[in-house]
Amino acid sequence: MTYRTRVWDLPTRVFHWALLAGVVSAFITAKLGGNAMVWHMRIGLFIGSLLMWRLIWGFVGGHHSRFLNFFHGPRRVIAYLQGKADPAWSVGHNPMGALSVFALLAVLLGQFATGLISDDEIANTGPLAKFVSMATALSATGWHKHYGECVIVGLVGMHVAAILFYTFVKKESLVKPMVQGDKALDVQVAASRDDGASRALALGLWAVCAGVVSFVAWKFG
Repeated sequence: MTYRTRVWDLPTRVFHWALLAGVVSAFITAKLGGNAMVWHMRIGLFIGSLLMWRLIWGFVGGHHSRFLNFFHGPRRVIAYLQGKADPAWSVGHNPMGALSVFALLAVLLGQFATGLISDDEIANTGPLAKFVSMATALSATGWHKHYGECVIVGLVGMHVAAILFYTFVKKESLVKPMVQGDKALDVQVAASRDDGASRALALGLWAVCAGVVSFVAWKFG
């Protein structure tokens, strides 16, 4: 018997694709440089608001979007790699996918934080750079422009490789559920709440996050 289950609520899906668009746009504008850096900074603030929202949504969002419901300890990761995983573990983020998500969120948060305090000594200064020493600002700039960018590209590449592997080898689409929200499952599991009230809550939370980020940029930029 197959159960059609709402796994990814609409706010999580919008976050996923908005974050992808933001990261790609930030990468392109950084490479263009010059006047495009104005947009790079704006996009960075947008990404920051998304990340802040996701941290909150990880506690109050739909069932499968909550961190507690896709946090897998070492034993589960090992069991998954050995092919001994419980099918329910792969309804949302499977053990390896969960590690990828946590790693990407952590690195993007670090990239956002270093962007806030960066100073390239030319024309681009983060809004909070004035609160740290020049040595710290320069170190943050070095990480933001080089190491952090490389790590993000690597993690995104691994993410894409995993999607292709599941699509062509395991014959399972990871993209379709992130577009439609539902999965056809062989096991019966809890569905993610995805109604008008939860969507309104998500929008309100993001508006607050965007407001906080915009205030910081306006007040100290």
